[in-house]
Amino acid sequence: MATQKLYAGAKLRETRQRLGLTQKEFAGKLGVSLPYLNQMENNNRPVSTGVVLALAQEFGFDVTELSTGDSERLVSDMREAMADPVFAENAPPLADLRLTASNAPALARAFLDLHRAYRQTHERLASLDEALGREDSRTQPSPWDEVRDFFHYCDNYIDAVDRAAERFASQAAGNGIRAHAQTTLEDSGITVSFQDIPAIRHFDPVSRRLTLSSRAQPETQGFQLLLQLALIKQDALIEATLDLARFQSDQARAIAKIGLANFFAGAAIMPYGAFQTAAHDTRHDLELLGHRFGASIEQVAHRLSTLQRPGAKGIPFFFVRVDQAGTITKRHSATRLQFARFGGACPLWNVHRAFETPGRFLRQLAETPDGVRYISLARDVSKPGGSFGAPTRRFAIALGCEVRHAADLVYADDLDLANPRAFEPIGISCRICERKDCHQRSVPPLERRLSINSDERGVLPYRVD
Repeated sequence: MATQKLYAGAKLRETRQRLGLTQKEFAGKLGVSLPYLNQMENNNRPVSTGVVLALAQEFGFDVTELSTGDSERLVSDMREAMADPVFAENAPPLADLRLTASNAPALARAFLDLHRAYRQTHERLASLDEALGREDSRTQPSPWDEVRDFFHYCDNYIDAVDRAAERFASQAAGNGIRAHAQTTLEDSGITVSFQDIPAIRHFDPVSRRLTLSSRAQPETQGFQLLLQLALIKQDALIEATLDLARFQSDQARAIAKIGLANFFAGAAIMPYGAFQTAAHDTRHDLELLGHRFGASIEQVAHRLSTLQRPGAKGIPFFFVRVDQAGTITKRHSATRLQFARFGGACPLWNVHRAFETPGRFLRQLAETPDGVRYISLARDVSKPGGSFGAPTRRFAIALGCEVRHAADLVYADDLDLANPRAFEPIGISCRICERKDCHQRSVPPLERRLSINSDERGVLPYRVD
């Protein structure tokens, strides 16, 4: 079987510019001619094995970063954007989208920003939003979307924050991370108490008093303790990271600050090196990892999806959380599978069935329209209100990876991986899913012609040509 050629011009050019080298200097260090480097940077030639080795030896570059992960994400996002009816007559072919993602990723992201602005304007008009015409209604990404995209294109991994959390955890020694966090805060003049309050966490900066809900689960209390510690003790690092992100609004920056504090908390509870080793040793058993690190199932699953440290990457997982309406409330994928940016997830996916079997793990072998096969694990993670009559927040999570990593997952044991019929067909969203015979299709695929026969009715009221 022929080896797939690696075209990574944009990543190669980005690496050279980050190092502050001219093309001539970069070519010399890689041991290639200037014209050859120029052709590689413009994707006229694939990146050779010699260049890959030179990148690793000369610059300590993690060659896995040359993979098409970013390009695949951009292609998936652009395909979904192109599924918008506004492009119905002029949608470019998939090959053009791939060329844009690999050769001009900045242009692809600019297009996605423009389409997002269009959608938001359209939604305001559709809902007769009275804010139209006011100064705060100018088209720009919503703060939430802007922060989501920031983490999405960072592979959900922020190296400086992750390493700071790992250093902090290493200082805990035998005291435990929660006790170490509380002692650190108290040594800084902050009073920590646990009381029956409606909020999960409340910090008064004037009295310097941190109150945590006594109703919350121990895992939640520990996480919130570390989150507050990050906001106080790691403020300079977080602010510097936010400066580099250059968010368009103060709201987006404020949301991202909480997100980075959350990232620190998870990374401190589950330090990268120790957690990665334990994940390998337990074959990624979420319950064992939760017991070992004092974390919830959701926290463990989310942390597994962030193990993307250059030179020490873990298994590329996808992670998603949905509510009962099927709306995606958290999403990240280090795999080729990408989630819909708007709307819900494919109804054939096992994450939706997790609500029917509370407290149980559901396993699913699935195949996407591009032929890639995955193993997906789903479970409900409902959050009790803490008292009689208090509302329960109901969510379900899914964690998965490509089936080629099945040997490293305890959840793959006894599954019939060699049987093609064992893999259920799933997609991303109906508008860009190419399956013709899906019994759960809600809208037609945008890139296909339809045949409507009033004298015949199948599963769908039309036939996809």
